[in-house]
Amino acid sequence: MTGNSVSRMGGNITHTRQPADDLTRVELTWVEKRIEHWIRFGRIAEEQVLDRKRRIVGFAPGSIFAFVRWGANDYGTIISRIDIVRVVAPGAPYQTLPFVRPGGDILLKITGWPKVERVLQAVDAIEALDIDPADVAPDYWRHVHNRLTAGHEPRNYTRTQHHAWRLRHRAEP
Repeated sequence: MTGNSVSRMGGNITHTRQPADDLTRVELTWVEKRIEHWIRFGRIAEEQVLDRKRRIVGFAPGSIFAFVRWGANDYGTIISRIDIVRVVAPGAPYQTLPFVRPGGDILLKITGWPKVERVLQAVDAIEALDIDPADVAPDYWRHVHNRLTAGHEPRNYTRTQHHAWRLRHRAEP
């Protein structure tokens, strides 16, 4: 994979093949110490390098990814944000989000570096369980969003919770 925008934070990022028509595309930008947009986790189905500082990645319907945006000016950080998004099928309703076309089902939307850092720590904890964060139950990401928004600590994701989600997801039509 090319570009620094993904490798800066590491994480589980894989590529899969899907028809290009169904993809949700995310524009990533990396201008050192100014604008840093990257994917923290997710299964990239398509990648297009625009130039040294910009690229576009695509995600297939049903997949989940984390999109981190950070920006600064001469006086310091002006934005820190993380969004965890589930890609919707063509024709399904969705929420709009800057740099994400057309949009998606926003499972988590957190701003401010202390809370963004807490979400990144939750992602790290899930990876420590040897679970890909892109496979985590969508309800867990909503839980993390709600708890952090209310100023509370989210509960940890567990292997038991993940196993229950996988069984429920498999049983769905």
